[in-house]
Amino acid sequence: MINVLVLDKNFKPQNPIHPGMARILLKEHRAKVYKFQPFSIILKVTSKQEVTKLQLKIDPGSVTTGLAVINNTSGQVVWVAELTHHGKLIKTKLDKRRAFRRSRRSRKTRYRKPRFLNRVRSKNWLPPSLLHRVYNIQTWVNKLISLIPIDGISLELVKFDTQKLDNPNISGIEYQRGTLQGYEIKEYLLEKFNRTCVYCDSKNVPLQIDHVIPKSKSGSNRISNLVLSCSNCNQDKGSLSIEEFLKHKPTLLKKIKLQLKKPLKDIASVNSTKNELLRRLINTGLPVECGSGALTKYNRTIQNLPKTHWLDATCIGSNTPKLIIGNITPLYIKSYSHGSRQTYKVDSYGFPKIFIPKEKTKYGFRTGDLGIAIIPKGKNKGRHIGRIVTRTKPSFAIGNIDGVHPKHITILQRNDGYGYKY
Repeated sequence: MINVLVLDKNFKPQNPIHPGMARILLKEHRAKVYKFQPFSIILKVTSKQEVTKLQLKIDPGSVTTGLAVINNTSGQVVWVAELTHHGKLIKTKLDKRRAFRRSRRSRKTRYRKPRFLNRVRSKNWLPPSLLHRVYNIQTWVNKLISLIPIDGISLELVKFDTQKLDNPNISGIEYQRGTLQGYEIKEYLLEKFNRTCVYCDSKNVPLQIDHVIPKSKSGSNRISNLVLSCSNCNQDKGSLSIEEFLKHKPTLLKKIKLQLKKPLKDIASVNSTKNELLRRLINTGLPVECGSGALTKYNRTIQNLPKTHWLDATCIGSNTPKLIIGNITPLYIKSYSHGSRQTYKVDSYGFPKIFIPKEKTKYGFRTGDLGIAIIPKGKNKGRHIGRIVTRTKPSFAIGNIDGVHPKHITILQRNDGYGYKY
Protein backbone atom coordinates (compact mmCIF):
# COMPACT_ATOMS: atom_id res chain seq x y z
CA MET A 1 0.00 0.00 0.00
CA ILE A 2 1.27 3.45 -0.88
CA ASN A 3 -0.28 6.79 0.03
CA VAL A 4 -2.19 8.81 -2.56
CA LEU A 5 -0.84 12.22 -3.51
CA VAL A 6 -3.28 15.13 -3.32
CA LEU A 7 -3.57 18.57 -4.93
CA ASP A 8 -6.19 21.20 -4.10
CA LYS A 9 -8.24 23.14 -6.61
CA ASN A 10 -5.36 25.59 -7.17
CA PHE A 11 -2.84 22.76 -7.83
CA LYS A 12 -1.14 23.25 -4.45
CA PRO A 13 0.27 20.05 -2.90
CA GLN A 14 -1.57 18.75 0.17
CA ASN A 15 -0.77 16.06 2.72
CA PRO A 16 -0.75 12.58 1.10
CA ILE A 17 -3.69 10.48 2.28
CA HIS A 18 -4.61 6.82 2.80
CA PRO A 19 -5.97 5.06 -0.34
CA GLY A 20 -9.24 4.40 1.50
CA MET A 21 -9.78 8.12 2.06
CA ALA A 22 -8.98 8.83 -1.59
CA ARG A 23 -11.54 6.22 -2.63
CA ILE A 24 -14.22 7.99 -0.56
CA LEU A 25 -13.37 11.40 -2.06
CA LEU A 26 -13.60 10.00 -5.60
CA LYS A 27 -16.85 8.14 -4.88
CA GLU A 28 -18.47 11.28 -3.43
CA HIS A 29 -17.25 13.32 -6.45
CA ARG A 30 -15.29 15.65 -4.16
CA ALA A 31 -12.13 14.88 -6.17
CA LYS A 32 -11.05 13.43 -9.49
CA VAL A 33 -8.01 11.57 -10.74
CA TYR A 34 -5.13 13.89 -11.63
CA LYS A 35 -2.52 11.30 -12.64
CA PHE A 36 -2.67 7.53 -12.69
CA GLN A 37 1.10 7.10 -12.19
CA PRO A 38 2.15 8.09 -9.61
CA PHE A 39 -1.49 7.95 -8.54
CA SER A 40 -2.67 11.38 -7.45
CA ILE A 41 -6.02 13.15 -7.14
CA ILE A 42 -7.09 16.78 -7.33
CA LEU A 43 -9.76 18.22 -5.05
CA LYS A 44 -12.66 20.20 -6.46
CA VAL A 45 -12.39 22.81 -3.70
CA THR A 46 -9.61 24.86 -2.13
CA SER A 47 -8.31 23.01 0.92
CA LYS A 48 -8.03 24.79 4.29
CA GLN A 49 -6.15 21.93 5.92
CA GLU A 50 -2.76 22.72 7.43
CA VAL A 51 0.01 21.28 5.28
CA THR A 52 2.82 19.31 6.93
CA LYS A 53 6.22 19.94 5.37
CA LEU A 54 8.04 16.75 4.38
CA GLN A 55 11.61 15.72 3.57
CA LEU A 56 12.60 14.09 0.27
CA LYS A 57 15.51 11.65 0.62
CA ILE A 58 17.53 10.32 -2.31
CA ASP A 59 19.91 7.35 -2.40
CA PRO A 60 21.53 7.64 -5.87
CA GLY A 61 22.87 4.49 -7.48
CA SER A 62 24.38 3.41 -10.76
CA VAL A 63 21.43 1.18 -11.70
CA THR A 64 18.73 1.86 -9.09
CA THR A 65 18.02 5.00 -7.07
CA GLY A 66 15.97 4.94 -3.88
CA LEU A 67 13.44 7.73 -3.23
CA ALA A 68 11.62 8.34 0.05
CA VAL A 69 9.43 11.09 1.48
CA ILE A 70 9.22 11.16 5.28
CA ASN A 71 7.88 13.36 8.04
CA ASN A 72 10.95 14.35 10.06
CA THR A 73 8.81 15.35 13.04
CA SER A 74 6.83 12.13 13.49
CA GLY A 75 9.11 9.74 11.57
CA GLN A 76 6.21 8.59 9.39
CA VAL A 77 7.30 7.23 5.99
CA VAL A 78 4.84 8.82 3.55
CA TRP A 79 5.88 7.71 0.05
CA VAL A 80 8.69 5.52 -1.30
CA ALA A 81 9.90 4.37 -4.71
CA GLU A 82 12.80 2.70 -6.51
CA LEU A 83 13.85 4.27 -9.81
CA THR A 84 15.71 2.02 -12.28
CA HIS A 85 17.92 3.73 -14.90
CA HIS A 86 18.81 2.47 -18.38
CA GLY A 87 22.23 4.10 -18.74
CA LYS A 88 23.85 0.84 -19.80
CA LEU A 89 21.38 0.49 -22.67
CA ILE A 90 22.21 4.04 -23.79
CA LYS A 91 25.91 3.15 -23.79
CA THR A 92 25.24 0.01 -25.86
CA LYS A 93 23.19 1.93 -28.43
CA LEU A 94 25.78 4.71 -28.73
CA ASP A 95 28.54 2.13 -29.26
CA LYS A 96 26.46 0.48 -31.96
CA ARG A 97 25.77 3.80 -33.67
CA ARG A 98 29.47 4.71 -33.52
CA ALA A 99 30.41 1.45 -35.19
CA PHE A 100 27.88 1.99 -37.99
CA ARG A 101 29.11 5.55 -38.60
CA ARG A 102 32.75 4.55 -38.72
CA SER A 103 31.95 1.78 -41.16
CA ARG A 104 30.02 4.19 -43.38
CA ARG A 105 32.78 6.81 -43.30
CA SER A 106 35.38 4.25 -44.30
CA ARG A 107 33.22 3.28 -47.29
CA LYS A 108 31.97 6.71 -48.42
CA THR A 109 34.68 9.19 -47.40
CA ARG A 110 37.81 7.06 -47.38
CA TYR A 111 40.17 9.92 -48.29
CA ARG A 112 38.59 12.67 -46.22
CA LYS A 113 40.92 14.40 -43.78
CA PRO A 114 40.21 13.31 -40.16
CA ARG A 115 38.13 15.79 -38.15
CA PHE A 116 38.01 14.16 -34.73
CA LEU A 117 39.76 17.02 -32.94
CA ASN A 118 37.43 19.84 -33.98
CA ARG A 119 34.97 19.47 -31.07
CA VAL A 120 35.29 21.14 -27.68
CA ARG A 121 33.50 19.77 -24.65
CA SER A 122 32.27 21.94 -21.80
CA LYS A 123 34.06 21.90 -18.47
CA ASN A 124 31.49 19.75 -16.64
CA TRP A 125 30.70 17.50 -19.59
CA LEU A 126 29.30 14.05 -18.79
CA PRO A 127 28.65 11.21 -21.25
CA PRO A 128 24.94 10.67 -22.11
CA SER A 129 24.77 7.36 -20.22
CA LEU A 130 25.80 9.13 -16.99
CA LEU A 131 23.89 12.35 -17.58
CA HIS A 132 20.77 10.21 -18.06
CA ARG A 133 20.94 9.21 -14.39
CA VAL A 134 21.14 12.84 -13.30
CA TYR A 135 18.22 13.80 -15.58
CA ASN A 136 16.13 10.90 -14.24
CA ILE A 137 16.59 11.94 -10.62
CA GLN A 138 16.05 15.62 -11.46
CA THR A 139 12.82 14.77 -13.30
CA TRP A 140 11.44 12.87 -10.33
CA VAL A 141 12.49 15.51 -7.83
CA ASN A 142 10.55 18.10 -9.85
CA LYS A 143 7.55 15.74 -10.14
CA LEU A 144 7.45 15.13 -6.40
CA ILE A 145 7.89 18.81 -5.53
CA SER A 146 4.82 19.58 -7.65
CA LEU A 147 2.76 16.82 -5.96
CA ILE A 148 4.01 16.75 -2.34
CA PRO A 149 4.68 19.61 0.13
CA ILE A 150 8.46 19.17 0.33
CA ASP A 151 10.62 21.69 2.19
CA GLY A 152 14.00 19.95 2.11
CA ILE A 153 16.13 17.34 0.35
CA SER A 154 18.56 14.80 1.81
CA LEU A 155 21.14 13.28 -0.54
CA GLU A 156 23.60 10.47 0.06
CA LEU A 157 26.81 11.99 -1.27
CA VAL A 158 29.17 9.03 -1.08
CA LYS A 159 32.51 8.88 -2.87
CA PHE A 160 34.32 5.55 -3.10
CA ASP A 161 38.04 5.93 -2.56
CA THR A 162 39.27 4.66 -5.91
CA GLN A 163 42.59 6.52 -5.54
CA LYS A 164 43.44 4.65 -2.35
CA LEU A 165 42.21 1.39 -3.87
CA ASP A 166 44.47 1.92 -6.86
CA ASN A 167 47.59 2.94 -4.93
CA PRO A 168 47.73 1.69 -1.32
CA ASN A 169 51.08 3.43 -0.70
CA ILE A 170 49.92 6.98 -1.46
CA SER A 171 50.24 9.18 1.62
CA GLY A 172 51.32 12.50 3.07
CA ILE A 173 50.84 15.56 0.90
CA GLU A 174 49.62 13.46 -2.00
CA TYR A 175 46.73 12.14 -0.05
CA GLN A 176 45.05 12.92 3.25
CA ARG A 177 43.62 9.81 4.76
CA GLY A 178 40.01 9.86 5.99
CA THR A 179 38.73 8.13 9.13
CA LEU A 180 36.08 6.14 7.19
CA GLN A 181 38.41 4.92 4.46
CA GLY A 182 38.46 1.26 5.52
CA TYR A 183 34.74 1.25 6.27
CA GLU A 184 33.78 2.46 2.79
CA ILE A 185 35.91 -0.28 1.21
CA LYS A 186 34.04 -2.93 3.17
CA GLU A 187 30.73 -1.41 2.11
CA TYR A 188 31.79 -1.77 -1.52
CA LEU A 189 32.82 -5.41 -0.99
CA LEU A 190 29.50 -6.19 0.71
CA GLU A 191 27.67 -4.89 -2.37
CA LYS A 192 30.01 -6.60 -4.83
CA PHE A 193 29.76 -10.07 -3.25
CA ASN A 194 26.08 -9.77 -2.24
CA ARG A 195 26.90 -10.04 1.50
CA THR A 196 27.96 -13.66 1.05
CA CYS A 197 31.11 -15.63 1.88
CA VAL A 198 32.79 -16.31 -1.47
CA TYR A 199 34.15 -19.68 -0.31
CA CYS A 200 31.10 -21.35 1.30
CA ASP A 201 28.16 -19.10 0.26
CA SER A 202 27.22 -18.44 3.90
CA LYS A 203 24.81 -15.54 4.46
CA ASN A 204 23.64 -13.67 7.55
CA VAL A 205 26.97 -14.29 9.33
CA PRO A 206 29.75 -11.85 10.27
CA LEU A 207 32.01 -11.39 7.24
CA GLN A 208 35.68 -10.46 7.19
CA ILE A 209 37.89 -8.96 4.50
CA ASP A 210 40.25 -11.59 3.12
CA HIS A 211 43.28 -11.10 0.85
CA VAL A 212 43.26 -13.39 -2.19
CA ILE A 213 47.06 -13.19 -2.30
CA PRO A 214 48.02 -13.07 1.40
CA LYS A 215 49.94 -10.06 2.68
CA SER A 216 52.62 -12.49 3.85
CA LYS A 217 53.19 -13.26 0.15
CA SER A 218 53.34 -9.61 -0.95
CA GLY A 219 49.60 -9.30 -1.50
CA SER A 220 48.33 -5.73 -1.76
CA ASN A 221 45.23 -3.94 -0.40
CA ARG A 222 44.04 -3.32 -3.95
CA ILE A 223 40.32 -3.90 -4.32
CA SER A 224 40.88 -6.66 -6.89
CA ASN A 225 42.82 -8.57 -4.19
CA LEU A 226 40.04 -8.38 -1.58
CA VAL A 227 37.07 -10.69 -1.03
CA LEU A 228 34.65 -11.41 1.80
CA SER A 229 34.77 -14.60 3.83
CA CYS A 230 33.27 -15.95 7.04
CA SER A 231 35.47 -16.46 10.07
CA ASN A 232 35.84 -20.24 9.57
CA CYS A 233 36.88 -19.97 5.91
CA ASN A 234 39.26 -17.13 6.71
CA GLN A 235 41.01 -19.23 9.36
CA ASP A 236 41.11 -22.31 7.13
CA LYS A 237 42.67 -20.33 4.28
CA GLY A 238 45.24 -18.68 6.55
CA SER A 239 48.30 -17.69 4.52
CA LEU A 240 47.48 -19.95 1.57
CA SER A 241 46.95 -18.47 -1.87
CA ILE A 242 43.51 -18.91 -3.38
CA GLU A 243 44.87 -21.45 -5.90
CA GLU A 244 46.18 -23.63 -3.07
CA PHE A 245 43.08 -23.23 -0.94
CA LEU A 246 40.65 -24.11 -3.77
CA LYS A 247 42.75 -26.60 -5.71
CA HIS A 248 40.00 -29.22 -5.29
CA LYS A 249 37.24 -26.77 -6.32
CA PRO A 250 38.19 -25.52 -9.82
CA THR A 251 34.67 -24.29 -10.64
CA LEU A 252 34.52 -22.07 -7.55
CA LEU A 253 38.06 -20.84 -8.20
CA LYS A 254 37.12 -19.80 -11.73
CA LYS A 255 33.97 -18.04 -10.48
CA ILE A 256 35.86 -16.01 -7.86
CA LYS A 257 38.56 -14.99 -10.34
CA LEU A 258 35.90 -13.73 -12.74
CA GLN A 259 34.36 -11.67 -9.91
CA LEU A 260 37.74 -10.17 -9.10
CA LYS A 261 38.06 -8.92 -12.68
CA LYS A 262 34.81 -6.98 -12.55
CA PRO A 263 35.45 -3.31 -13.45
CA LEU A 264 34.67 -0.35 -11.21
CA LYS A 265 32.20 1.12 -13.72
CA ASP A 266 29.31 1.43 -11.28
CA ILE A 267 31.51 3.12 -8.68
CA ALA A 268 32.95 5.46 -11.30
CA SER A 269 29.47 6.44 -12.52
CA VAL A 270 28.34 7.38 -8.99
CA ASN A 271 31.54 9.34 -8.39
CA SER A 272 31.25 11.16 -11.73
CA THR A 273 27.64 12.26 -11.35
CA LYS A 274 27.48 13.18 -7.66
CA ASN A 275 28.62 16.81 -8.05
CA GLU A 276 26.36 17.51 -11.03
CA LEU A 277 23.40 15.98 -9.21
CA LEU A 278 24.11 18.07 -6.11
CA ARG A 279 24.34 21.24 -8.20
CA ARG A 280 20.98 20.57 -9.87
CA LEU A 281 19.29 19.81 -6.55
CA ILE A 282 20.60 23.07 -5.06
CA ASN A 283 19.10 24.89 -8.06
CA THR A 284 15.61 23.76 -6.96
CA GLY A 285 15.83 26.38 -4.21
CA LEU A 286 15.24 23.86 -1.41
CA PRO A 287 17.81 23.29 1.37
CA VAL A 288 19.94 20.22 0.57
CA GLU A 289 21.42 18.05 3.32
CA CYS A 290 24.23 15.63 2.43
CA GLY A 291 25.02 12.39 4.24
CA SER A 292 27.64 9.67 3.86
CA GLY A 293 27.13 6.01 3.12
CA ALA A 294 28.52 5.12 6.55
CA LEU A 295 25.92 7.33 8.24
CA THR A 296 23.14 5.74 6.18
CA LYS A 297 24.25 2.26 7.25
CA TYR A 298 24.44 3.36 10.88
CA ASN A 299 20.89 4.75 10.81
CA ARG A 300 19.61 1.60 9.10
CA THR A 301 21.42 -0.73 11.53
CA ILE A 302 20.21 0.89 14.77
CA GLN A 303 16.62 0.68 13.45
CA ASN A 304 17.15 -2.97 12.44
CA LEU A 305 16.00 -2.47 8.84
CA PRO A 306 16.88 -4.75 5.90
CA LYS A 307 19.07 -3.58 3.02
CA THR A 308 16.97 -2.19 0.15
CA HIS A 309 17.28 0.93 -1.99
CA TRP A 310 14.15 2.62 -0.63
CA LEU A 311 14.95 1.80 3.00
CA ASP A 312 18.46 3.17 2.47
CA ALA A 313 16.84 6.37 1.22
CA THR A 314 14.72 6.71 4.39
CA CYS A 315 17.88 6.51 6.53
CA ILE A 316 19.91 9.25 4.82
CA GLY A 317 21.00 12.27 6.83
CA SER A 318 21.98 13.14 10.39
CA ASN A 319 18.45 14.11 11.46
CA THR A 320 16.81 10.76 10.68
CA PRO A 321 14.11 10.12 13.34
CA LYS A 322 12.75 6.77 14.54
CA LEU A 323 10.94 5.62 11.40
CA ILE A 324 7.29 4.50 11.30
CA ILE A 325 7.08 2.38 8.15
CA GLY A 326 3.85 0.45 8.66
CA ASN A 327 2.73 -1.61 5.67
CA ILE A 328 3.89 0.85 3.03
CA THR A 329 5.08 -0.64 -0.26
CA PRO A 330 7.38 1.04 -2.80
CA LEU A 331 6.45 2.11 -6.30
CA TYR A 332 8.89 0.51 -8.76
CA ILE A 333 9.69 2.90 -11.59
CA LYS A 334 11.64 1.81 -14.66
CA SER A 335 13.04 4.31 -17.12
CA TYR A 336 12.45 3.74 -20.83
CA SER A 337 13.34 5.74 -23.89
CA HIS A 338 10.72 7.90 -25.61
CA GLY A 339 11.46 6.28 -28.94
CA SER A 340 14.12 6.42 -31.61
CA ARG A 341 15.14 9.23 -33.97
CA GLN A 342 16.32 6.77 -36.57
CA THR A 343 14.68 7.15 -39.96
CA TYR A 344 15.66 3.61 -40.95
CA LYS A 345 16.18 0.39 -39.08
CA VAL A 346 19.44 -1.19 -40.14
CA ASP A 347 20.65 -4.73 -40.55
CA SER A 348 23.64 -6.26 -38.75
CA TYR A 349 26.01 -4.55 -41.21
CA GLY A 350 24.53 -1.08 -40.76
CA PHE A 351 22.67 -0.94 -44.09
CA PRO A 352 19.12 0.51 -44.19
CA LYS A 353 16.45 -2.17 -43.90
CA ILE A 354 13.08 -0.73 -42.80
CA PHE A 355 11.86 2.86 -43.16
CA ILE A 356 10.50 4.42 -39.95
CA PRO A 357 7.84 7.10 -40.57
CA LYS A 358 8.59 10.50 -39.07
CA GLU A 359 5.08 10.88 -37.67
CA LYS A 360 4.78 8.80 -34.49
CA THR A 361 1.18 9.69 -33.62
CA LYS A 362 -1.40 7.29 -35.07
CA TYR A 363 -5.10 8.14 -34.76
CA GLY A 364 -4.28 10.40 -31.81
CA PHE A 365 -2.26 7.78 -29.92
CA ARG A 366 1.44 7.09 -29.44
CA THR A 367 3.12 3.86 -28.45
CA GLY A 368 3.53 3.75 -24.67
CA ASP A 369 0.39 5.74 -23.81
CA LEU A 370 -1.67 4.31 -20.97
CA GLY A 371 -5.22 3.66 -22.11
CA ILE A 372 -8.45 1.83 -21.43
CA ALA A 373 -10.32 -0.14 -24.10
CA ILE A 374 -14.00 -0.99 -23.74
CA ILE A 375 -14.77 -3.57 -26.43
CA PRO A 376 -18.51 -4.25 -26.93
CA LYS A 377 -18.26 -7.63 -28.70
CA GLY A 378 -15.92 -10.25 -30.10
CA LYS A 379 -13.34 -12.52 -28.50
CA ASN A 380 -11.78 -9.56 -26.63
CA LYS A 381 -15.10 -8.29 -25.27
CA GLY A 382 -14.75 -6.43 -21.99
CA ARG A 383 -12.67 -3.77 -20.29
CA HIS A 384 -8.88 -3.74 -20.77
CA ILE A 385 -6.27 -1.37 -19.31
CA GLY A 386 -2.63 -1.21 -20.36
CA ARG A 387 0.05 0.34 -22.54
CA ILE A 388 -0.86 1.00 -26.17
CA VAL A 389 1.18 -0.20 -29.15
CA THR A 390 0.20 1.75 -32.26
CA ARG A 391 0.33 0.67 -35.89
CA THR A 392 -0.25 2.37 -39.24
CA LYS A 393 -3.43 0.36 -39.71
CA PRO A 394 -6.25 0.78 -37.12
CA SER A 395 -5.39 -2.41 -35.23
CA PHE A 396 -3.65 -1.61 -31.95
CA ALA A 397 -2.44 -3.71 -29.06
CA ILE A 398 -3.32 -2.73 -25.50
CA GLY A 399 -2.10 -4.65 -22.50
CA ASN A 400 -2.17 -8.36 -23.34
CA ILE A 401 -4.66 -8.21 -26.22
CA ASP A 402 -4.21 -7.39 -29.89
CA GLY A 403 -6.37 -6.24 -32.79
CA VAL A 404 -8.17 -3.39 -31.00
CA HIS A 405 -9.66 -0.57 -33.07
CA PRO A 406 -8.61 2.87 -31.77
CA LYS A 407 -12.26 4.01 -31.58
CA HIS A 408 -12.66 1.73 -28.53
CA ILE A 409 -9.62 3.21 -26.69
CA THR A 410 -9.59 6.17 -24.31
CA ILE A 411 -6.36 7.78 -23.10
CA LEU A 412 -5.73 7.63 -19.36
CA GLN A 413 -2.20 9.07 -19.33
CA ARG A 414 0.28 10.01 -22.03
CA ASN A 415 3.58 8.20 -22.22
CA ASP A 416 6.08 9.86 -19.87
CA GLY A 417 9.00 7.50 -20.56
CA TYR A 418 8.55 5.39 -17.41
CA GLY A 419 6.99 2.07 -16.54
CA TYR A 420 5.36 1.48 -13.15
CA LYS A 421 4.50 -1.45 -10.92
CA TYR A 422 3.95 -2.14 -7.22
